[in-house]
Amino acid sequence: MDVTEDPAAVAFVLGGGGILGAHEVGMLRALSECEISPGLVLGTSIGAVNGALFAADPTAEGVERISRLWQETDLSALSATSVLRRVTTLVRSGTHLESLEAFRGRLVAALPCRRVEDLVVPFQCVAASIERAAEHWFDSGELAEVVLASCAVPGILPPVEIDGEHFIDGGIVNSIPVARAVALGAREIYVLQVGRLEKPLQPPRWPWEVGLVVFEVARRHRFAHDLQSLPDGVQLHVLPTGGSAAPAYNDLSGQIRLRRIARSVSQQIDLSYEASLTYLRAR
Repeated sequence: MDVTEDPAAVAFVLGGGGILGAHEVGMLRALSECEISPGLVLGTSIGAVNGALFAADPTAEGVERISRLWQETDLSALSATSVLRRVTTLVRSGTHLESLEAFRGRLVAALPCRRVEDLVVPFQCVAASIERAAEHWFDSGELAEVVLASCAVPGILPPVEIDGEHFIDGGIVNSIPVARAVALGAREIYVLQVGRLEKPLQPPRWPWEVGLVVFEVARRHRFAHDLQSLPDGVQLHVLPTGGSAAPAYNDLSGQIRLRRIARSVSQQIDLSYEASLTYLRAR
């Protein structure tokens, strides 16, 4: 797919962020209210879930459906960070905490289309190929399967095999895929992110924080590089969360805060909606 024929093409880029993905719903609501429509939707990890749902019905009513899914059917269960307690699967498998079958079932139930090609708005999501040690973009195929590949956080889910190749979470290679939107011809890009960019990092204090900090450093470095490499004529809008996002990592007491955030999905949606609406109206 190429959108270069339209020099004013608009892209929505939905980043990863697990349980904090509800922020992106508020941003979608604000964009819809301001009648800003994309010609392309790109997603990573939980952003692939939200992006696919939106691309299936890019209307105000469609956004409300996503909101209800988050609030009523616990769409946050699609976030790998919500299944860390499932240590029995880890004991059995030795490598992961959640089974692909359970995760796939939740995706199939949430997604309204069977294939990527059935979506109303062109959509792509990214996953990391193990064999090629590279990012891979899906723009066709079984929708639940490619979104699952984009969400397969190592240690939480096993790799997803598609056409003989194994894929893991897209956030490892491209958590906020601005450069992909540029490469596909977008000239106005709206970045929907979960708020971690707004908070400074600190050195890890506990062993379980080390990997999270390393990942966050790599993630922010890639995003900063993409911003510095934007060509002339491309407008970029990084929508705000309203300050409700959790830190990039937490100590034990922070894990309790993360669970509390999972129970306050409505607040996440409302705060990011209000902040993004204020931003969009002030442009």
